[in-house]
Parts: sequence; structure tokens; C-alpha cells
Amino acid sequence: MDDKTILHRITELVDEEHRLRADAQSAHAGTDDEARARLRQLEESLDQCWDLLRRRRAARQAHGDPDSQGTRPVPEVERYLQ
Repeated sequence: MDDKTILHRITELVDEEHRLRADAQSAHAGTDDEARARLRQLEESLDQCWDLLRRRRAARQAHGDPDSQGTRPVPEVERYLQ
């Protein structure tokens, strides 16, 4: 997956997240369990995408192979401190 594809995926995930949050606000009912679960999945996927993009850029800067970077598992990415 190249950087452009990762950025496109990030855009798709953010758009879906915004739609879910807007739907919850317009319904004035908050989010149901299914929407909350989907929001959590979106957040995790976004974290993975951003992590992959950062590592690809770092590899490129260090004259490494960005294509050698793969997506890390959610538990590994979620343990990082920002």
C-alpha cells in the first residue's frame, strides 16, 4: 500500500466517522451500541493507518524501504503514548 492509498483510506475513515457522529447528534439520542462499536473500529483503523504512514515516511527519510513496513496489530498501536 503506497502513501496515496493510505491517505485515501484515512479520508474514507474520517468521513464515515463524521457521518456517524452527525447522525447521532441529529437524532438527539446519542449513539447506540452498534454505532459506538463502529466508531471504536474506525478510531483503531485510523490509528493503524497513521502509524503505517509515519513509519513509511521515517523509512524513506532513513533511506530505507517504505514498502517493507506493514500494518501493526491494533493492540500494539493502541498502547502507544501520544
